[in-house]
This record gives sequence, structure tokens and C-alpha cells, in this order.
Amino acid sequence: MRFVFASDSFKGTLSSEKCGKILGECLKNEIQGGTFEQLLIADGGEGTLEALSRAKDAKYIEATVCDPLFRKIKSSYLTVGTRAVIALSEASGLTLLKDEERNPLYTTTYGTGELILDALKRGYRDITLAIGGSATNDGGMGAMCALGIKFYDENGIELEGKGQSLGRVCKIDTSSLAPEAKEASFTVMCDVKNTLLGKDGATYVYGPQKGASKEILPVLESGMENYAGVIKSTLGIDPSLVVGGGAAGGIGAAYSVFLGAKMTSGIDTLLDILDFDSLIKGCDYVISGEGRLDSQSLCGKVIYGIANRCKKAGVPLLLIVGSLGEGYEGAYSLGVSKIYSLVNDKTTLDEAINNAESVYFERATELFKNL
Repeated sequence: MRFVFASDSFKGTLSSEKCGKILGECLKNEIQGGTFEQLLIADGGEGTLEALSRAKDAKYIEATVCDPLFRKIKSSYLTVGTRAVIALSEASGLTLLKDEERNPLYTTTYGTGELILDALKRGYRDITLAIGGSATNDGGMGAMCALGIKFYDENGIELEGKGQSLGRVCKIDTSSLAPEAKEASFTVMCDVKNTLLGKDGATYVYGPQKGASKEILPVLESGMENYAGVIKSTLGIDPSLVVGGGAAGGIGAAYSVFLGAKMTSGIDTLLDILDFDSLIKGCDYVISGEGRLDSQSLCGKVIYGIANRCKKAGVPLLLIVGSLGEGYEGAYSLGVSKIYSLVNDKTTLDEAINNAESVYFERATELFKNL
């Protein structure tokens, strides 16, 4: 029997890599002659570069850029063949800041723009952007500054591009956008539908995660409204209408309106780069999973993406998940053959969390015994 292991991480307990290692051990114990290939899985957020680093021809490139507070740091991005993959979290991520430094009025995506520019200067013209885990709510203004676009206040003073700058934008000059950017195609790995403005937009949904207090949120939202208005009057494009434009503090909208980026499913983009469809041809089973399987899992996320590919290829998909939530049964209509949950009538949630490796081992053993 030949298997492909492609599990997402169980956040806080089991990594994608650990799930694959346990599956490999259990397969060896239970099915004589069984073989497998393991993929690390992520959907555009944490772990995306690591997952893609297993792809053929993948290599890291290091660059010195600005962190979210304009301090110089060593950062990196990944190249896979002719494609460069830049993760927002590498230069503009929340984990780069101490708790007391987290305030989206002062944070910027400038360093992410510097990574993009570095890739462009090296000749890469196919740029993929993974935008999870940002510390920013600057509408992507910082990244665009790094790429040459200039933003001015009412006095003609050039703005540096951070959350606090949004409300001061009066004029935008795109004429100095890096010429390499005009030659490139951009893809954004984005699984959220939030638009730029409003109660479901960048500021109110994601701002609190980045350190924005109740007092700061209206200031950021007002600034974002001003920023969107100037973009509309300058480019004739309304960034507030971009589906997914609210992702990562509004950087999704900036990539779309300034760079013509295409917004795509994170998991589908990753599976394409890893050539998942070719990998599962002729295999007997794919085994995947995630921390909690519910109706949200079936709306364009990891399980949804993998299930669609397996169904199309006629390959049975088995899941080992941490727990089951409302609407999980919909996975069966996507083609999932069987679901094993760490939490069941014999194992409580606390037991599953505190003993995740051993419980996962038990479920994996049960899965292979059943085969």
C-alpha cells in the first residue's frame, strides 16, 4: 500500500511534521511493505515557508530588511524554481515584537516590501505572498513605500507608511513604482473574505489581535477610510470592494489595487507548488487532519482543498482530527471516507491536549489496523 501524509498542524500540540512522523511509525508497525510520502501542510499562515521548503528546487534567500518597527533584522524568503514566496510574518510578523511593542498605529509592512523588492531585483517575476501572522494595520502602505510608491500629507511631506500614517494621506504618486514590479505577476495566498472597511474589515476584526485598544480602533478605521478614499480618487479603483482586502491589516487590498495581485486559496496555492495532484496519482490513501474539524474547515481551508483534490483523483481520504465541531459531517459529502477524532467517548478534550502524541498514535494505529 502507498500513502501520502498531508496533515495540517494541531495548533499548540502537534506540528504537521510530527503528525507525519507518527503516521510513518504506525504504518511500519501495522502494514508490512507499506510506503509513504510526507508533506508539510499550511494554508498561507504559520509554517507556509517551511512546508514549501520541501518542494523540488526550493531554497531560502536571506536579506536585511526592516521589522514592524523599522529596526533592521535578518529575514528571508523562499524560492521554488522561478517563483519567489514571501511570507508577511518573516519581516512584518507579530512574533517579531514583544507584547508591550504591539500597537498597529506604529507598525509597518515596509520590510515585507523590501523582501519583495529583493526578489524582483534578483530576477524573480512570479511572486507569491503568504500574508498570515501580521503585526500591522497599515493597509499595505509600508510595503508599497518600499516598492517605490510615494504617499504625501497635506503639506507635501512624504509619509513613511505605518498605521498612524493612514489618516494623513492626501496624495499618492505611483509613477516611481519599481519597474520590476510592473513586469511581475503577484499571487496572494488568502482564505479570508473580509473587506478593508467596516465592522467586518481589517481594523475591527484583526486590529485587537495586534495590540489595538478600543480607543485606537476608531483612529485606525478613520485612517483606513481616508486611505481608501485617496486610493479611489487616484487610481479609480475602490479598495474597499476587494474581497479579502481586509486580510493582514489591509495589505490584501494594497497588493490588489497597486500590483494587480490575484487573491487565491492558500491551500490550493500550496498544493499546486508541491505538485500534489501528481504526487497522489496511483496512491491508495491520503491521510490528512487538523486540530478541529467543523463547518469552517469546509470553507476553503486545508481539509476542503485536499478533499477536492482527492475526490477528483479518485483517491480515498482519511482524517485524524483533534476534535469535532458543528457541521463536521459535511466532510463526508466532500469525499472523506472516514474520520478519527482524538476526542471521543473514551478521551476528553483535556486528555487529548495533554497527551496529544500518545492519543494521536492510538488513533493512527487504529486507522492502519482497520485497513
